[in-house]
Amino acid sequence: MISTNDVRPGMALNLPDGLFQVVESQHTKPGKGKAFVKMKLKNLDTGSLVERTFRAGENVQDAKIDRRSFQYLYKDDMGFHFMDAENYEQMTVAAELVGDAASFLSEGMEVQLPIFEANPIGIDLQASVELEVTYAEPGVKGDRVSGATKPVTVETGLVVQAPLFIEQGDTIKVDTRSGEYITRIS
Repeated sequence: MISTNDVRPGMALNLPDGLFQVVESQHTKPGKGKAFVKMKLKNLDTGSLVERTFRAGENVQDAKIDRRSFQYLYKDDMGFHFMDAENYEQMTVAAELVGDAASFLSEGMEVQLPIFEANPIGIDLQASVELEVTYAEPGVKGDRVSGATKPVTVETGLVVQAPLFIEQGDTIKVDTRSGEYITRIS
């Protein structure tokens, strides 16, 4: 148990209605009445944001989330399969928990899995990943306008808007938060 006075952004709370991560926390002492703590919480099951108000000093159950490094292996009907980098134990994560991150996963990639009570609750990717371009329309000679882009398909099936000089076989860096092209690697 932890006091609401000690709650900080980034912490996880195990509340009666689910597992939440604290996004924002504000302690308020009005002129009249008792102090309270207003929190913006992200539901780790659904991803929705909610605002809750607690009395100052009220105890809430904190959640110990273990973040471990895993290597992505493959995807099948059961979900996404990962291997623990330390003990080679395999873990399957449901497609619903992986969500949009699936567009950035390639075999052998290192990811962080947040684990609560021996069950994965999501997936944490790096800020950017390097992916190989599997399909790109050829650039037309003379069509080199500054800032012009074209859609290219990368090895995971994700379509990214990239500059006209990107060709099939190139490796590009893609931002996992926005899905935008960052730079060409090779």
